[in-house]
Amino acid sequence: MSVKNNHLVIMAGGVGSRFWPMSTPDFPKQFIDVMGCGRTLIQLTFDRFKDICPAENVWVVTSEKYAEEVKKQLPEIADDHILREPCRRNTAPCIAYVSWKIKARNPKANMVVTPSDHIVMDVKEFQRVITSAMKFTASSDAILTLSMKPNRPETGYGNIEADLSYPTINNKEIYRVDSFKEKPNLATAEKYIKKSSFYWNSGIFVWNVSTIINALRVYQPAISRVFESLLPYYYTAEEQVLINKEFPTCESISIDYAIMEKAEEIFVFPANFGWSDLGTWGSLLSNSQKDAHGNALIGENIHMYESRNCVVHTTQEKKVVIQGLDGYIVAEKDDTLLICRLTEEQRIKDFSAE
Repeated sequence: MSVKNNHLVIMAGGVGSRFWPMSTPDFPKQFIDVMGCGRTLIQLTFDRFKDICPAENVWVVTSEKYAEEVKKQLPEIADDHILREPCRRNTAPCIAYVSWKIKARNPKANMVVTPSDHIVMDVKEFQRVITSAMKFTASSDAILTLSMKPNRPETGYGNIEADLSYPTINNKEIYRVDSFKEKPNLATAEKYIKKSSFYWNSGIFVWNVSTIINALRVYQPAISRVFESLLPYYYTAEEQVLINKEFPTCESISIDYAIMEKAEEIFVFPANFGWSDLGTWGSLLSNSQKDAHGNALIGENIHMYESRNCVVHTTQEKKVVIQGLDGYIVAEKDDTLLICRLTEEQRIKDFSAE
């Protein structure tokens, strides 16, 4: 399999509201060094694919307001590979836009689509899985999603039920999808974790460009007509003007609802490479290095006394001293300080609106 046809699409339009005050609509979490490792989440995403997709085949779909930040953080990406959405319309129009633009120049393209703000702890295993998945889709009409074996009851992820009775002929790690399940309540999540056929949906997709465009034509004809009509204008000065006009007419719909739950040839690759969508402060605590008392400390000069199981993200303060906290979030950004119980973090969206 030649890497010259491998294309990476990074979806980077989210606002990361659950990570307030670190993440804000003006500067969301994908552009922040959340892990304290010297690289932002979108840079870590780009880094993971360096040996899989050449830089000239990397695309970022983002909001117009974030385009300059993308250019600053990922200077390797050509300007016409940064697709600027004039408004948010969920993932199906985003994927349709980039798919038609890629196909205009490379009808043999093989694509992996990933969010910009996930983390992966075992990068070598991730690269092995992605390479194997792209080999599978390069020579088939399969639409493939990566999934993770649950290690806890989780209400924040959608689930995939796989048919594990037999794998595909061409790849013994890949199975047909039986069904997609919405984010469960806690009781349902506890049932799922006891069944070997249920996996978390990672939101990472692999397909060749012809397959996804054909599926969009069949299942989302209205969205397809918009981006097919723009074929003469991609890579021209008129492209952005027409996108600004036509993109808002698309239905706001996720790729899961638009395609994954409707199409026939849907497959799943169960994997285990230390994945997290890093959607909450609790997930940051789980995926960060911790001190002897279970505290995750991200910042230069943090001192903890009689405190445990806290996540502290204070990268702008000169010195932070915390005493007597158990199970708290402590986070600051610019002129805002948040101190909140981890068990109450679902209320952070409400706090940020006040």
